[in-house]
Amino acid sequence: MHCRRSAWFAIAALALAANAASASQRDDAQPATAKPAQAMPCKDESDWNEATAPRHVFGNTWYVGSCGITAVLITSPEGHVLIDGATEQAADGIARSIEASGHRLRDVRVILNTHEHFDHAGGIAKLQQLSGARVLSRTAALPVLRSGKSMRNDPQHLELKAFPAIPDARRIADDGVVRVGTLTVQVHATPGHAPGSTSFSWRSCEGTDCRQVVYADSVSALADGEYLYSDHPEYRASFESGMQAIADIDPCDILLTPHPSVSALWPRLRGEQPMASEGACRALAESGRQNLQKRLDKESTETPR
Repeated sequence: MHCRRSAWFAIAALALAANAASASQRDDAQPATAKPAQAMPCKDESDWNEATAPRHVFGNTWYVGSCGITAVLITSPEGHVLIDGATEQAADGIARSIEASGHRLRDVRVILNTHEHFDHAGGIAKLQQLSGARVLSRTAALPVLRSGKSMRNDPQHLELKAFPAIPDARRIADDGVVRVGTLTVQVHATPGHAPGSTSFSWRSCEGTDCRQVVYADSVSALADGEYLYSDHPEYRASFESGMQAIADIDPCDILLTPHPSVSALWPRLRGEQPMASEGACRALAESGRQNLQKRLDKESTETPR
């Protein structure tokens, strides 16, 4: 098993080196010609850094992340969009996964980010360097992406590691649309888990069977040892509006999340559960609301007044 995993990474690494060397000579994206690597099981499906083979999700949508952190590749003949870069340590594995899926890393035109934490943005700077892509983000996340350092307005600030900065990250509107050729990705402002939390949706087709894929950001109400949601009513209100925005995305045919375990992605990719599930976005939002209420209840009973 280890030999097979090493073999496909070695082949992909050779292709990556050749393409990265000429990344500055950008041309029209080429159709995939290589067959995707056989899916390799993860030793630990929660490991943020463990590299794994690419998985075909649906249509032009691919999972190219690590075992425990999602990165999504959306492809088109004119170029591709990558969402998230996982950790700094996972960046090379993501690059190899893109190549192993039969797509060229240098054809990635835009890199997006669900939220400005090291486990989802840490690898973006390296992937930008390798691909030459533009990095786009909502305004709320830009200061952190450009500096690589968390700010106190993030509930998890004291527990967040620094990551490689992306000084030329550019702004996209809270309700903007990212276009690469015929590819259209809708931006949804869904603040809460982080101030810059963002979700995305797009249409993927297999023949005449078309589905809306939604990559919804995390809805967990986590905090460091100092932050209390009960002391920040404005942030709490923005969190609630973000969860409502996720619930309102319709249709929500295929749900993806930054941590694959949250949306049971691995069992779905193995065919053990349906890839599409009606009401998935509403269910995710409701789980977030319940989680936030539990956090508030805990704060009310544990915080001296």
